[in-house]
Amino acid sequence: MQGRPKGNLFVLSGPSGTGKGTLRKILFERVPGIEFSISCTTREPRDDEKDGVDYRFITEREFRARLDDGEFLEHAFVHGYYYGTLRSDVVRALESGRDIMLEIDVQGALQVRAAMPESRLIFVSPPSFEELEHRLRDRGTETEERLRVRLHNARLEMEQSCKYDHVIINDRADRAADELTRIVLAYRDADKRPGGASHETL
Repeated sequence: MQGRPKGNLFVLSGPSGTGKGTLRKILFERVPGIEFSISCTTREPRDDEKDGVDYRFITEREFRARLDDGEFLEHAFVHGYYYGTLRSDVVRALESGRDIMLEIDVQGALQVRAAMPESRLIFVSPPSFEELEHRLRDRGTETEERLRVRLHNARLEMEQSCKYDHVIINDRADRAADELTRIVLAYRDADKRPGGASHETL
């Protein structure tokens, strides 16, 4: 008797301001049954964020304790704060046959790929670096110094996009969401065929 098939692990990354969070939310509205992995972070919540919904907001002391105990599948220090994905959340979903999506930075994504080679890495890129800078400035939430840091990190992240299975150019949210939906459904459909999915067939 065959055991329950494992779920898919999707990892969504991209620089701040590329709209990856918006694309993920559209995807979840269209495709049922994908679990969102809620990351831990040491930064303060933004006005529109809720603890346990967008992130688990914890102290640096608690983060370091969990890190020392080996609880994180991946972790990164980004823009002055720690971020991490709890291993237990991911393993629980996959072993229950549920698909799960992580929305994390490039550092973390490559750690996940090293630990779980079957993960599906998807990178969201802006149409141009100039457009990304325009979007970040329009937010009006960053000092000039922090904006420069974000832009510097964005260049470094975009250089790593070649290590991903898929790159989506988010020039229009509706078109990019369509592409993300097609990618996810292709893996789900492939899992139903004998032999399962492979990067070469998608």
